[in-house]
Amino acid sequence: MVITTEKPALLGGSKVFPEPLPRYISISSQETEAAIQVLKSGILSDYIGAAGLYFMGGKQVRTLEEQWAKYFNVRHALSVNSATSGLHAAAIAAGVNFGDEVIVPPQTMSATATAVVIANGTPVFVDQEETTCCIDPEAVERAISPRTKAIIAVNLFGGPAQLLRLRELADRHGLILIEDNSQAPGGQHQGRWLGTIGHLGVFSLNCHKTIQCGEGGIVVTNDDRLARRVALVRNHGENAIEAENWDEDADIVGYNYRLTELQAAIAQVQLQRLEELTQPRLKIAEALDQGLSEFKALRTAKVGSGDRHVYYTYPIWIDPQQAGLSRDRFVEALQAEGCPVTGRYVRPLYRLPLFQKLQQEGKTIVSHLTGVCPIAEKTYNETLLSTTLIQIPGGIDLVDRFIACVAKVLAHAEELSRGKDE
Repeated sequence: MVITTEKPALLGGSKVFPEPLPRYISISSQETEAAIQVLKSGILSDYIGAAGLYFMGGKQVRTLEEQWAKYFNVRHALSVNSATSGLHAAAIAAGVNFGDEVIVPPQTMSATATAVVIANGTPVFVDQEETTCCIDPEAVERAISPRTKAIIAVNLFGGPAQLLRLRELADRHGLILIEDNSQAPGGQHQGRWLGTIGHLGVFSLNCHKTIQCGEGGIVVTNDDRLARRVALVRNHGENAIEAENWDEDADIVGYNYRLTELQAAIAQVQLQRLEELTQPRLKIAEALDQGLSEFKALRTAKVGSGDRHVYYTYPIWIDPQQAGLSRDRFVEALQAEGCPVTGRYVRPLYRLPLFQKLQQEGKTIVSHLTGVCPIAEKTYNETLLSTTLIQIPGGIDLVDRFIACVAKVLAHAEELSRGKDE
């Protein structure tokens, strides 16, 4: 039952969520047993940084990669120790080097752009679409220059960017499209798996993601040469190039981005449970969509025909004018109710000191100032918030209370907007 008369907790009323909410934990007895079996084997990692069978890792790593490639119907899947490492490996595989530009979105995890910097390239930030916060293909096309080498599109919050348009754009201009699919395993665009539409796709197995092994990542591609280059970046590839006659890839410096056997065994189980772990999120999101639709001041994610949003987090946009209070005050009031919400997802990356001050060959590598991406600025400053309710065990039973929080706060918007002393 929606509460509209009780005073908000921020103004002295009682909380709708008085008790702490449980943390998302996706590990089951199946993952525990898989880990135990690896521990019993005594082989926790089985890589060798030289040409040969173990250049590609041990049994668990190779099994995970085979299963991943089969599940997502791709030719190659290569595990790495994080999605950040995977993004760096993908940038190197794409040939990014000094003088090259990579077009990136402004509002995402910093690693999307720092991977370009680590590869000695220059990130070029372009604005996002207001309805999704994903990179705007029209802005991408305007930013393409003779120095552009690649485009990185992020499937933000679990929903797809306009990947088919971006892939067509990349192919037309001879560019590499990299999908940062860290937040959207199991998502789809026009019936195709997210992470597989670009030339390279990067998945995350970080502990906060729907499926995880603590830390880890997977890079996928259907291109044999790109796959080889990722493998060389992952595992001291300079030691294997001569033996394998891969002289064309002698420009690559290899790193140690290797996943352990223990992590790979856990990730195998998590992959098989992907749909099991995704379905509760979809049910909660559907219930939130229905409940929040009654509030004209709020908007939720619009999922296109043939697309599948898998809700790493559940985004909400507020119209402050229609709501009668600012986004920050709205979030503050909801948090006072114990409601699991946050505002200000991340600030536009070009505003970070790194991108304001970093220099390359005596020139500022990123010169974008506040205001260069007005939609990103608006969502950060005024409109975007999100909830992790979709991650909480038993979250479907808490949806009504979440809606009650929203109703209570919006019903007292005028009082809240005037201050805490009402």
